[in-house]
Amino acid sequence: MRHNFETAHRLPHLGGKCTNLHGHSWWVEVSAVAPTLDSGTVVEFGTFKSALRSWIDTYLDHGAMLGFDDPMAKLLADHGSKLFRFGAPDPLPAEEPAGDLPHPTVEAVAVLLGRVAEEALSGLAHVPGARIDTVSVTETHVNNAVWRNGPR
Repeated sequence: MRHNFETAHRLPHLGGKCTNLHGHSWWVEVSAVAPTLDSGTVVEFGTFKSALRSWIDTYLDHGAMLGFDDPMAKLLADHGSKLFRFGAPDPLPAEEPAGDLPHPTVEAVAVLLGRVAEEALSGLAHVPGARIDTVSVTETHVNNAVWRNGPR
């Protein structure tokens, strides 16, 4: 499954130019695997894509991702901007998968979307033992991180 979204973030803990609020065209690619294919497919990809794309579009697309302690988070929220907080001690339900991720780095977004993909898969009919294998997230054409489910 592949999807793209437009989202701003900032990384004040890193220093440099990423301390500024800036946006990216993000791409996510999710791979699901299973030990056997009794039914010929791991999961019905139409419903899986729909579930994952809906979550991304609802909570991330055309919004901002910030660390919960970022002073800009309150400002954006007070002005009604779409905001997704990483590491929030009081997370909204959608923010819970990012509760232990303090900043919206490309690596943390890959972990977040891996967790969201696992949850989406668990709620759908799938072959026994099916799981999310990898989630690749690209922010711009040159920065990429991959989350892998389990040891390699």
